[in-house]
Amino acid sequence: MQKTFIDKLAFIEIQNKKILETKSFGKDKWYIPGGKREGNESDKDALIREIKEELSVDLIPETIEYFGTFESIAHGKPEGTMVRMACYEAEFKGELKPSAEVEKMDWFEYGRIDEVSPVDQLIFEDLKSKGLIE
Repeated sequence: MQKTFIDKLAFIEIQNKKILETKSFGKDKWYIPGGKREGNESDKDALIREIKEELSVDLIPETIEYFGTFESIAHGKPEGTMVRMACYEAEFKGELKPSAEVEKMDWFEYGRIDEVSPVDQLIFEDLKSKGLIE
């Protein structure tokens, strides 16, 4: 079976050993905030735009650092559809609050792993193994 990849970017924000997750309207799983590139956007430009749209904050471009790339089956997509998520950490200006397509946001510890998408579960495992989340 041919695998198709959805190429996504994600913003890893950890506070008090918990990771920021968002839930979009009509979705049954939580996701790390982020999204897809538009046109010829760089990772950095796409991430800045997506996080502004979803969480109302401005990422500080010079603080954006690559964290890792994770691949998994894509939640809620046809069989054979995979997601490849390039994750970044960054500092930001403003107050985190849901906007646009985001219904709500919350801080997750490892114990809530069953509430998140398959690719986020891989990221949770990585963060837990590095002692970054509880």
